[in-house]
Amino acid sequence: MKALGIILAGGNSKRMKELTQKRAIAAMPVAGSFRAIDFALSNMSHSQIGTVAVHAQYSSRSLSVHLNSSKWWDFGRKQGGLFLFNPTITPANNNWYRGTADAIAQNLDFLYQRHEPYVVITSGDGIYKMDYNDAIAFHTETEADITVVCKDMTGAVDVSRFGVVRTDEEGRILDFEEKPIATELNTVSCGVYIIRRRLLISLMEQCKEMEWYDFVRDVLIRQKNVKKIMAYRMDSYWNNISTVKAYYDVNMEFLKPEMQKHFFRDYPAVQTKVDDYAPAKFNPGSQVTNSLVANGAILNGEVQNSILGSKVFVGKNCSVKNSIVLTDAYISDSVVLENCIVESRVNIPEGAVYRGTPEAPCVVSK
Repeated sequence: MKALGIILAGGNSKRMKELTQKRAIAAMPVAGSFRAIDFALSNMSHSQIGTVAVHAQYSSRSLSVHLNSSKWWDFGRKQGGLFLFNPTITPANNNWYRGTADAIAQNLDFLYQRHEPYVVITSGDGIYKMDYNDAIAFHTETEADITVVCKDMTGAVDVSRFGVVRTDEEGRILDFEEKPIATELNTVSCGVYIIRRRLLISLMEQCKEMEWYDFVRDVLIRQKNVKKIMAYRMDSYWNNISTVKAYYDVNMEFLKPEMQKHFFRDYPAVQTKVDDYAPAKFNPGSQVTNSLVANGAILNGEVQNSILGSKVFVGKNCSVKNSIVLTDAYISDSVVLENCIVESRVNIPEGAVYRGTPEAPCVVSK
């Protein structure tokens, strides 16, 4: 095996507000039946990376339940497997993960015991498809020490929630700006890094010694003038769900036929854990237009341009438009929802009205 994978899925974002009060960002539902981490896991599997470590921490119960079997992403235990690492109190350490680098450093034994020459490190909140072998090939051809997967964004995209990079003509990264308030740069880091395993071990040992905790600030930025750090530009769709609006926008994009084709029909398709629910039921009087409806849902009212998770109930005379309704939510009769995100297991009383806007979706939670 040429590479092993590390997925950093332990983080939380205050910009997600109520949506991450009970789950990690990586466990957020996407497109009805999927979780954010499914995209990274599927990319690992389709890139023939058979050994993957997921570093979890914040509200990891939902993520742990989702990852209770590796069969959905075809990680075989005989050749490798899917490993879930939470912070562990040991005689040598009693700290939580204090950052992305610290999460890797606290689990160095995993890297010591492996034999793969390369490591693919990625975040758990990225929504994209790619073959990591293409980035590894670029990494070896350019003789890079570290390769950062990047994407050139259009001028209309607000890059302030991303890390941005400045490169020279050959693609070498000269500077990093992490979530800048204002910048002229438009090349964003996708949170995917390629590095030799032995170099990663050396850098993590240095981080432990110096008490450095963040991979971007304490590894990439500190090493930019010492190591050869290259930018590998991807040309397909990429986004992440680090804010409420970004989460809303990404899900709404999945209503486009080209998005559904790219992720779910074109080989290789994104894979997820399959829940054993009955098919969605559309009762007489229901009207559904341009929507994604997951298994187990029961619909009696009008649903338009919306995404409904599994076991969602929509009552009679309801109007659900341009909204995202998460798992097991109960929408009583005569409810109006427009431009909303409804949290899982929320019971909305009869006649309630919630309206947001595309720029400021209304989050309906307990």
